[in-house]
Amino acid sequence: MKLFDLRGGVHPEGKKDLSADRPIRALPLPKRLYISLQQHIGAPASPVVSVGERVLKGQLIAAAQGAVSAPIHAPTSGIIAALGDHVAPHPSGLQVPAITLESDGEDKWIATQAVDDPFALTPEDIAARVGAAGIVGLGGATFPAALKLNLSRNSGVQTLIMNGGECEPYLTCDDHIMRERAGEIIEGIRLIAYAVSAKEVLVGIEDNKPEAIAAMQAAAKESAVKIVVMPSMYPMGSEKQIIQVLTGKEIPAGGRPADIGVLVHNVATAFAVQQAIRYGKPLISRIATVSGGAIKQPCNLEVLVGTPVEELIAYTGGYTQPAARLVLGGPMMGQQFTHTDVPVVKGTSGVLALTSKEIGQAEPSPCIRCSTCVRACPVGLLPLEMASRIRASDLASAVAFGLKDCIACGSCSYVCPANIPLVHYFNYAKGDLAAQERAKLKQEATKKLADARNERMARIERERAEAMAKRKAAKEARERAAAAAKAATEVV
Repeated sequence: MKLFDLRGGVHPEGKKDLSADRPIRALPLPKRLYISLQQHIGAPASPVVSVGERVLKGQLIAAAQGAVSAPIHAPTSGIIAALGDHVAPHPSGLQVPAITLESDGEDKWIATQAVDDPFALTPEDIAARVGAAGIVGLGGATFPAALKLNLSRNSGVQTLIMNGGECEPYLTCDDHIMRERAGEIIEGIRLIAYAVSAKEVLVGIEDNKPEAIAAMQAAAKESAVKIVVMPSMYPMGSEKQIIQVLTGKEIPAGGRPADIGVLVHNVATAFAVQQAIRYGKPLISRIATVSGGAIKQPCNLEVLVGTPVEELIAYTGGYTQPAARLVLGGPMMGQQFTHTDVPVVKGTSGVLALTSKEIGQAEPSPCIRCSTCVRACPVGLLPLEMASRIRASDLASAVAFGLKDCIACGSCSYVCPANIPLVHYFNYAKGDLAAQERAKLKQEATKKLADARNERMARIERERAEAMAKRKAAKEARERAAAAAKAATEVV
């Protein structure tokens, strides 16, 4: 199959060999789980359980709120110990609403509804079951999968692309799930394709994963699913880039894949879809890579959602030396964190403990305008120009240079000889823009309320004046009638 060129990109040291040679292991059942209510894009889920209530594994414990949201299920059986805040998997270290579940050690499932022939279901039913299972994008975006299926079906998507690129250094969770569960993944891919009526199905896998490629090719042999081997480059696994490489199409600025007839899902999401449709199991666990130079025994673990990160690190033997940086996800786009009691969420693809040698400690120096960042940008932006505008607090100019099209891949920061954390500028600016947009929406909403109140008060005054005028006219009419009657009597 013909592949198309990818603009920009970088080749960071993979470091995948640290965890690539060990099979997936299941983490022992934790004593306590801290299940965040906000582990997907959109509105946080709302608890449907109370403190002291006993729940079973797979039971709904928090319902979705609105169209862009996802339900949450109990990762194991036990008792709800608390409904309150817990530290978030975020650099801020702030707390977010969470459900604390005390495990009873039995790991007892609710009754699940298996389906012998999932392809006998309607596409709408598949999407509904995916939504009920709380499945979100497991590649990191965590967009509710059911909404994505429905939007794609209504948009007339022609091509389904499954992302098996996993281009971030250190991470090998997708590699291993493809090696060890290829048959289930292929069935999940076929179910997604059926749910959106896709006519072409492509699975893109980077060429540094030969075992995964062989396993997926064998599993897809009797199907219409095509396994496409892509060159290893970062950010090959980004949605926009994998579409460009496999189809030659570019998503328009401000657009989405459905605008060009494409749907992209992660291979781990396909496995979750297969488990939900075939066996009725909600998304309560995921595969996560535990790696980095400070980890004693890097590996891939199957982890229940809500498990404290410190338990993953302890299970892999702990640290060989103090970690200079802790990261959830990959080193390029992951989130730094400081508290190891943060819980695993649905989007946690990895837990990295990096040494000072791995992260580098060079101080930033002034930009020399060498344009290295321009050549590395996979979107074709001008990072140095955007950064200079952001430093000058000129966000409007930064947006004009394409700030909103930045995918925050970190390629520009990686290659910058001045060690300028460019992507930090962009993320800060995007947050500032989002805050401004929220403030603007709030002002508009306040103005609408004020305008509505003024209109209501004006209407009340009008109605009051009209009523007074009617009463006055009626009174005058009565007085005229009485005067006329009196005059008539006097004449007689």
